[in-house]
Amino acid sequence: MSEPVLSLKDARLSLDGNAGRVDILHGITLDVHKGETLGLVGPSGSGKSSLLMLMGGLETATGGSVLALGRDLTRMNEDALARFRRDHMGVVFQSFHLIPTMTALENVAVPLELAGHADAFDRAEDELNAVGLSHRVDHYPTQMSGGEQQRVALARASAPRPDILLADEPTGNLDGPNGAAIIDMLFGLRDRHGATLVLVTHAPELAARCDRTVHLRDGRVDEALAQDAAE
Repeated sequence: MSEPVLSLKDARLSLDGNAGRVDILHGITLDVHKGETLGLVGPSGSGKSSLLMLMGGLETATGGSVLALGRDLTRMNEDALARFRRDHMGVVFQSFHLIPTMTALENVAVPLELAGHADAFDRAEDELNAVGLSHRVDHYPTQMSGGEQQRVALARASAPRPDILLADEPTGNLDGPNGAAIIDMLFGLRDRHGATLVLVTHAPELAARCDRTVHLRDGRVDEALAQDAAE
């Protein structure tokens, strides 16, 4: 088997809060391979989103190591992490995080332009077409529905053609039909660019579409559930 795209070894995360230091993740060891679709599932507060944040370098592990494409994210400074995400990762959140003063086309194209892509606007238009928004390229976020805004966010995440695509409850703010459409598009974009996809979800039907699921409980991989799934 090829070298993992993502590899965590005894990764830990502790954060300081008003009540003192809180341990979030307790020694996660996990490999994700090229082209794999991995679902992170578990009850609220189990550490799913925190684990995804470690994978994306949006939180820094307080113990262990987190490697992405062979690079140790825990040893990078903020500027290096930002460049690495720009060049290799796409991230989709539950909230859309679109810039309200930019059109759909600009929301997708401007990050590409800042990254030095000469074809930024052409590529952005292609990605918006791929998520069914060719008729919305000149619309602002407030002129679009929630489902349409999440489609723009998907196009923005996939436009750099990332090696790794991370999604944190991408349907959490959408109704059933819109959520189902977004999931179809997310998997379609994954297939289109050959990205490795890791997603956090509470939805059993979405988890069932993944190649593999990892169950978390209390900041640890639930080995009993993993064993049940293997059997």
